[in-house]
Amino acid sequence: MWDRLKQIERRYKELDQQMARPEIATDLKQLQTLAREKASIEDVVTKYQQYRATSRELEKTKSMLTSEHDEEMSALVKKEIENLEARLERQLQELKLALVPKDASDERDIIMEIRAGTGGDEASLFAADLFRMYTRYAQSKGWEVDIINSSESGVDGFKEIVFEIKGKGAFSHLKYERGVHRVQRVPVTESSGRIHTSTATVAVLPQAEEVELAINPDELKIDFYHSRGAGGQNVNKLATAVRITHLPTGMVSTCQDERSQLRNRKKAMAVLRARLLDVERRKQEEEITKQRRLQVGTGERAEKIRTYNFPQDRITDHRIGLTLHNLPRILGGELGELIDALATSERAKQLEGQLA
Repeated sequence: MWDRLKQIERRYKELDQQMARPEIATDLKQLQTLAREKASIEDVVTKYQQYRATSRELEKTKSMLTSEHDEEMSALVKKEIENLEARLERQLQELKLALVPKDASDERDIIMEIRAGTGGDEASLFAADLFRMYTRYAQSKGWEVDIINSSESGVDGFKEIVFEIKGKGAFSHLKYERGVHRVQRVPVTESSGRIHTSTATVAVLPQAEEVELAINPDELKIDFYHSRGAGGQNVNKLATAVRITHLPTGMVSTCQDERSQLRNRKKAMAVLRARLLDVERRKQEEEITKQRRLQVGTGERAEKIRTYNFPQDRITDHRIGLTLHNLPRILGGELGELIDALATSERAKQLEGQLA
């Protein structure tokens, strides 16, 4: 571990020197790549330097015991040694955690996609509940939420809604939300009081920067059309809505939320870029054949990552076996306890693998 820490510190100094070179400073793509690498190891280097400083202080304090001191002074020195040893142990644990590889996308803005799964109208209402939950959580963090595209159902729900969340660390907090969410409750329209089970799928994509992913304009088919409302009627007279098709993959990205054709095109491109980057990232991590289907599954009830049970006022995350109560509070955006528990579990698994 110590050899690796020395290598990381050396690399940090090398990155500093490289970024100061004029030919690098004028190359935006290379500068961003180096800056991201430096930021990814900065915490490890800082904690390593703090650990060494405490270690030196401890050795210096221990050496004072060999000098001639009265009893009172010796007691003070021993107490200081105890404090420093406790601090050193704490810093060692923090250092081990810092060595766990971080997702390079953790600090990025995100694009979230929520789609109604099985359950008809009730699934679309649940999709709207999830959208409100994430919106309120984002607002509590001071993040910006912007709808890109939506398809409403006839019951004030969403068949699909795509939106972006802009804020430092958005992906690191919300990446655990991707998957199938299941709800169990009595629908308003259910006269017999029977509990229904419905699902919605959530995808969380880190925003891709333009310099990261080169998209050939010749591989894009761009269509413009009139925006439509929930009832299917045209909501404006100009063809401002944009549909972009990436011909090699068949991916389609649409945006009709803005009144400006240019802004809709920019948002649709951001979604397409994020989706393509997500595919590239997943190809590097594991062999996949169904690309984004892997992230959210098919929307079937059995694939859930989390269950929201209204009759029992509880929410259960099946990945870590955590059950919490007070559903209105959580659906109101208070996701902190859930997200912290998921992040802690993930770090513990990574640390275990790191030290194995």
